Amino acid sequence: MLGATLSRWTMSYFAAALIAFLAAELLMTLGYGYPSAPVESASTLVLVHLVVLGWLSLLMCGALFQFVPVLVARALYSDSLPLPTLVCLIVGLAALLLGFLQMDGFVSTVFAFFPAAAALLAIGFGLALWNLGRTLWAARPLPLPARFVVVGLCSLAATVTFGIIFTLVLRGVTDNPHLADVVANGVPLHAIAGLGGWLTFTAMGVSYRLLAMFMLAPDLDSSRSRAGFYSGTAALAVAIGGGVAAICFAASLTLALLAAGLLGLCALVLYGADMLRLYRARKRRVIELNSRMAAFAMAGLAASVILIVALAALGFFAQHVAATAFLVAFGWLSGLGLAKLYKITAFLTWLECYGPVLGKTATPRVQDLAVERRAIRWFFLYFCAVWAATAALLLEMPMAFQACAGLMLIASLGIIVQLVRIRRLLDVGVAMRLPPGIRMPQLLRCSVQHD
Repeated sequence: MLGATLSRWTMSYFAAALIAFLAAELLMTLGYGYPSAPVESASTLVLVHLVVLGWLSLLMCGALFQFVPVLVARALYSDSLPLPTLVCLIVGLAALLLGFLQMDGFVSTVFAFFPAAAALLAIGFGLALWNLGRTLWAARPLPLPARFVVVGLCSLAATVTFGIIFTLVLRGVTDNPHLADVVANGVPLHAIAGLGGWLTFTAMGVSYRLLAMFMLAPDLDSSRSRAGFYSGTAALAVAIGGGVAAICFAASLTLALLAAGLLGLCALVLYGADMLRLYRARKRRVIELNSRMAAFAMAGLAASVILIVALAALGFFAQHVAATAFLVAFGWLSGLGLAKLYKITAFLTWLECYGPVLGKTATPRVQDLAVERRAIRWFFLYFCAVWAATAALLLEMPMAFQACAGLMLIASLGIIVQLVRIRRLLDVGVAMRLPPGIRMPQLLRCSVQHD
């Protein structure tokens, strides 16, 4: 089900992403960034980019290098590009964070961190776009989940472009008036392209395939699914393309964002209906922990939509935009990422260790690599802490938020311990743990390729 080969560096992407995730949670626990500092402060920007680039984007890239070949039933264009991609992204992220710290006075060196970060991140994401894009291009016509990924990758290109423009203008490299206008008014477009297009729309497409695969449900490609895809694509086109046009021609940006919001709401409603259909149509009656926790993440997405609509209707959205972004990032995207990471780690480890000897000797099942009753408590703690932290942000209670962030950190550490146990086969019975000829898998690299 996972294609002809295992992506060699996917586990390294996951490990780097989890380190950034823990670092972000630790900073929030210590009161670094918002709400202890203004939303526009350098410390908040450090936190935001550590989450969006370091955690969510590295997680998504690592997953796509493994699962895009699954979506299109073709091998990845290049197995050698993911490693330099990872190096460029990690070094570029470090340079970006140092640039923000330099802007805040914590780093005194005169080195131009922002231009270096822009170049390295552009190269890293460019390599990812090239590798994934060539894989998708060779597989046309594309199934519906893969088309979601294509739009997500286009949104990634837009996100990176906005980021490069911001760094060049803020560092005085260019004084082009149109680019200056984009910097002054384009932060919402940058956030929509990143959180809405690259991360959310891509996650939606991947979830169509993964949930169907893991719950033994039929693949969806109905008129409703296609309507959701077209609505979401139109929403992103209106928000990003229309928003840039509005800024450059001094038109109403609010009108473009309102139209995009209505289209996006329609897409999310249709997506939610499809997810309900997948859960109801599944052949696996007792679903595994990853699918149950994915439902919690989708509840976080629904709550985010309801919160945005309610705040906008009451006229308080601008005041609480950080709380909604937090719920999207941690309740929806991070929750789904952790849930699927729990299953993906077990699945890839099982394929790597037991795929070569399947049918030749007794092997454990995929679910035998994990102990769900031990992991579920950490997932519950994580989601409860996220919802409580969101409430603390809405009620403007920074100390309560820090306490909730601490609980998120504890829960995330508990989940990561379970991932390490899976990778090290610690919960597999000794009799079947390592059949003859099979070595213990490496933590950070898949060493076995399957033909």
